[in-house]
Amino acid sequence: MYGYIHSTESFGSVDGPGVRFVIFMSGCPMRCQFCHNPDTWDMQTGEKIGADELAEKAMRYKNYWKKDGGITVSGGEPLMQMEFLIELFKKFKAKGVHTTIDTSGAVFTRDEPFFSKITELMKYTDLMLVDIKHIDPDKHIELTGRTNENILDMLRYLSDIKKPVWIRHVLVPQRSDYDEYLIKTREFIDTLDNVEKIEVLPYHTLGVSKWEQLGIPYGLEGINSPSEDRIINANKLLRTGH
Repeated sequence: MYGYIHSTESFGSVDGPGVRFVIFMSGCPMRCQFCHNPDTWDMQTGEKIGADELAEKAMRYKNYWKKDGGITVSGGEPLMQMEFLIELFKKFKAKGVHTTIDTSGAVFTRDEPFFSKITELMKYTDLMLVDIKHIDPDKHIELTGRTNENILDMLRYLSDIKKPVWIRHVLVPQRSDYDEYLIKTREFIDTLDNVEKIEVLPYHTLGVSKWEQLGIPYGLEGINSPSEDRIINANKLLRTGH
């Protein structure tokens, strides 16, 4: 089984608990205005690699993970390569490794064959990191190019099966950084019973140069990172504990 990956990070510390080997998959259907990895959008530009080879590469770092760390598969959008993930995670779970997926949920559907595949994948997945880009459906389309309906439905599904979830929310001035949206986001989170953690990720401009290199117009031109006051406000309204 082969997959397409963009890159790997040997000692990740922000994509799940503990020290983690992070695999960034290639391919993504979303076009988030704040994306700092637009070079991951096209799956075919990634490196083709076998599940055995990738698992072997990751396992070289197992001694650094201790009891809390493990593997995180991010992107791009990892759920676009579901069969590869199932194969890969089976190998990791056979070795007792903690597995995490960082996903936008953009490709989630209860239709077949996707639903059977994600049901299978969840057997080998310990934790899901899920982004809520925007709670308002129209504003979500403006910000990402896609609807949020199936993303919110995936979070309901994960709640139904009691799969542990960390929710992440990128705080973007003039887009998502409004009290009414933050309050609505928290109200939605309150309908779920599997959320272990909520993280506010302040928007930054570190990926702008990649947009320029790819010749893609940057949709947040002139918008700066949120102020410290607004970050504190978002953490308060989302009740992150920070």
